[in-house]
Amino acid sequence: MFIELHMLQNFAPSNLNRDDTNNPKDCIFGGVRRARISSQCIKRAIRQHPLFEKTTEMPIAKRTRFLARALSQRLVDAGKPEEDSKTAAAHFVGAILGGMDSKNQERSKVLFFVSEEEKQTLTKLIIDNWDDVLEGKVDKSSQPVKDYKKEFSSRTSAPGVAMFGRMLAEDPNLNIDAACQVAHAISTHRANMEFDFFTAVDDLQESQETGAGMMGITGFNAATFYRYARIDFDQLVRNLDDLALGRKTVEAFLRAAAHAVPTGKQNSFAAQNPPSFLMAVVRDDGMSWSLSNAFEKPVFAKSNQSLLEASVNALDSYWSGLVEFFGQEPQPVVGLVGIQPELAALKPFVVKDFQGWVNTTISALPKE
Repeated sequence: MFIELHMLQNFAPSNLNRDDTNNPKDCIFGGVRRARISSQCIKRAIRQHPLFEKTTEMPIAKRTRFLARALSQRLVDAGKPEEDSKTAAAHFVGAILGGMDSKNQERSKVLFFVSEEEKQTLTKLIIDNWDDVLEGKVDKSSQPVKDYKKEFSSRTSAPGVAMFGRMLAEDPNLNIDAACQVAHAISTHRANMEFDFFTAVDDLQESQETGAGMMGITGFNAATFYRYARIDFDQLVRNLDDLALGRKTVEAFLRAAAHAVPTGKQNSFAAQNPPSFLMAVVRDDGMSWSLSNAFEKPVFAKSNQSLLEASVNALDSYWSGLVEFFGQEPQPVVGLVGIQPELAALKPFVVKDFQGWVNTTISALPKE
């Protein structure tokens, strides 16, 4: 079973996701330049949004190289000496993750995506095997390390890890296959880079003194983005080993995805623009459709029609063609915010509000 999410979101001038030159990311699609927001940026915005944790009712997982630091604090809170706690935590984390950074013993060599339950388990294992761990008598073959890996092999209690997966080259047993695929968001139309030349005034500069306190240039663009994601519900439930939590996690993803906005340069642009078109499809026919090719030919706004409405109409037309050729088993659930596009194929599936959109989608998921 797959749950697809399709969104159209129009952002005002902004620089939400920067490249190595500090300018908005972009790409070529359909032979023209498009604005782009990377999937990594979108996924982080979703899993960090308060609605994700609130809806799942589970603490969010943390991706970090400072797991040893977090564990050492828990050991101190449990009554262990501070310096010994740092040493023991570094020894145990190093045994799991293939060693610690030679320049900083609080930091592991690699990033690790870890749940709250795992941190609790690791703390207990260190305390239960305190003398051996403190003296460095642990490695990947030690029983406490094996116990941890056995407990969390291909399983997690963290919805974020279950959705987005984790990879540890040092030990594939701790790998978790992601249940969610997220596409890079791209503009439905040709998008040009623009530049803002700005100056800052020195407030304590004397009136007879001339010149700006500083000057600079920042890149930005404005675009209507198509966003796509797909959740493999069966994989999600396997990762969590919990059907009820799997349903909550899908709901959390839908709610957070609709509200999460990347944070890049928001103090300068305040592009807090919610999506205007949302479509969810729950399907168990083995297929999944990205609708990005609806925009392979760049969208152009016609008279009295916005780029956003033109994009919705292009998506509606493309969906109609796919359904006509392949047939339609699932029924989409569509939400519109403040726009009135000329829908044809999708018009029967429009719901009146966001809560109805979420509830109708979740109702199609297995309950047992």
